[in-house]
This record gives sequence, structure tokens and C-alpha cells, in this order.
Amino acid sequence: IGLGSFTSGDNRLDSQLAGAVMGIQAIKGVEIGDGFETARRRGSAAHDEMYPGPDGVVRSTNRAGGLEGGMTNGQPLRVRAAMKPISTVPRALATVDMATGEEAVAIHQRSDVCAVPAAAVVVETMVSLVLARAVLEKFGGDSLAETRRNIDGYLQAVAHQSPSESIRASG
Repeated sequence: IGLGSFTSGDNRLDSQLAGAVMGIQAIKGVEIGDGFETARRRGSAAHDEMYPGPDGVVRSTNRAGGLEGGMTNGQPLRVRAAMKPISTVPRALATVDMATGEEAVAIHQRSDVCAVPAAAVVVETMVSLVLARAVLEKFGGDSLAETRRNIDGYLQAVAHQSPSESIRASG
């Protein structure tokens, strides 16, 4: 809980994730949580309700996709990407000959039939890199042992806090 920042747009974890995923070739959309579907809902149906639970605050839904206000909220992170179709089409499409400016027909050639499996690996890798950077920004360390020590210290410090104390401590 608490990776990212609420202070400025470029430090928000959601903007970092969206930028990293949108930077991948052929990706044309990024959705966090229910994303585009949330835009169609009323506010009362778009937000995740919170309730007190045995180990702190719990949510009955995860429409926010694990991110609220630019920071992780303890829910599973949900990031989806939309990819445009590959260039291979069953027939050559109309185009323009760039040398002459005249109407032309594109060359029909065969290539990949589906790039989604490869793109999924790249998206997962980019999300992992952004999350690793966020962990290092929050916990620091010059070695894995030092970072692990800092994470363990953080977990120990927040283990016995009430939800309101946890909110004050992370802000």
C-alpha cells in the first residue's frame, strides 16, 4: 500500500503505468481498473465502497484497479491495454505513392497473424519495471538486502496501526 504519489501528475503511479504501456508500439489505449466502463457510470456506482474489516479497511469491489489518488491501495493492480490490429490484411488497401502523390495500392504481404501474446509479455515487463521503480522510490536501498530491510521495517511499523493512523502515516 502506498506506492506512487498523490502530489503531482508525473509522480502518480497511474500516470507512470499508463505512459509506460502507451509507449509500447501498437498499444492504443490503457485502462486501469474498470477504466472506460467507469466513465459510463454514476458516481455512486463508480467508486469502491469501503468497510471496516478485521485487518483494516476492506472494499467489496476493485473498480479503481488497485490505485486511488495516484497511489496503490492494497487491492490487486488491474491494468489492461488495447492493441491495434497488425498490418497484415487479406487484401491490399488503397494508399498514396509518396514519391508521386498519386493513388496507389499497398503491397500485400503476409506477416504475423497475431501479436497479442508477444505484446502481453512486453506490457507485463513494463508494468513490472514501473512497480520496481516505485518500490525503490518508497523504500530506497543500494542493495536488495537494504531494500528488504527497509520494507520489513515499514511493514513492522504499520502492522499495529488503525486504518486512520495508516492513512496519516502514508500521507
